[in-house]
Amino acid sequence: MTAHSLNYQQLKTRLRIGMMINAVIIVAEFIGGYWINSIGLMSDAGHNLIDQGSLFLALYAHILAARPATEDRTFGYHRAGIVSAFVNGLVLLLTAGILAVLAIHRLTAPVIVPGEWMMSIALVSFVANLSVALLLQHGAKDDLNIRGAFMHMLADAWVSLGVVACGVGILLTGWTTLDPLISLLIVCVIAKGAWPIFRESLDVLLESTPPSINPTEIVKAIEHIDGVQNVHDLHIWAVEPRLIMLTCHVLVDSEHEQEKDALLNTIQCMIITDFGIQHHTIQLETHCSDPDTVHCDLNRLTNGEMRADFTHSHSTHS
Repeated sequence: MTAHSLNYQQLKTRLRIGMMINAVIIVAEFIGGYWINSIGLMSDAGHNLIDQGSLFLALYAHILAARPATEDRTFGYHRAGIVSAFVNGLVLLLTAGILAVLAIHRLTAPVIVPGEWMMSIALVSFVANLSVALLLQHGAKDDLNIRGAFMHMLADAWVSLGVVACGVGILLTGWTTLDPLISLLIVCVIAKGAWPIFRESLDVLLESTPPSINPTEIVKAIEHIDGVQNVHDLHIWAVEPRLIMLTCHVLVDSEHEQEKDALLNTIQCMIITDFGIQHHTIQLETHCSDPDTVHCDLNRLTNGEMRADFTHSHSTHS
């Protein structure tokens, strides 16, 4: 078994273990929060319930991503993890909004909360959440899908620790308003953790240029090669953060036309070595209708020019 398959199996196992631990946390916090009338504990339990869905989606996407490419899906299922991360981020942001409304309502009508029980239940939740986060820490380095699940569980751990501090505060001072206040803190933690995952996954789904790549630098580097006049129709996107794609047209001098194979090899090696982009398609040409256009003019798709061109071409050939 290869190192890659071992890593895949380990991550799958850890996700399953994380789901089992998190299920216990959810039940304990919901029951405990309802019993002692703590909105803080129930908010944390609701957050954990969303995280259970996050762990499930991460596991499902992780399994899908291992499937080979097919004729229908030539890129395979790598985007499954990105869709999972996007859904997780969106649901967490919505959850933060709901919890904020509930906490503000509780501030206007505070209730008595036993601090010792609140503190004890939240302490158990902190240990469990931190354990799940540590299980996923290694896989979160390079995988946005796993990183989303990891950030959820790590945020839960800190939130639970905040609930412990809230229980101590209520126990020492009797200030029951600390309970909804800690819920608002939970909302901030949820939103802060969810927004980067949501934004990064949305960027990938919108075919945005990866933040680590500067298209201008790539253009300058290619055009600096002897024999290259310009670069145009350049597109850089990511199927998922570890799989970056590049396509472009390169206009070459007519005097270098006989050296196109060597020139292409030089460009490819430079893109791999200097920019780390392994997957690229480069078309060399000696004539270009838009020599000054670095990026393809995609506005033609929306302003009707392409439709007009098609109509004109169709009528000409009729």
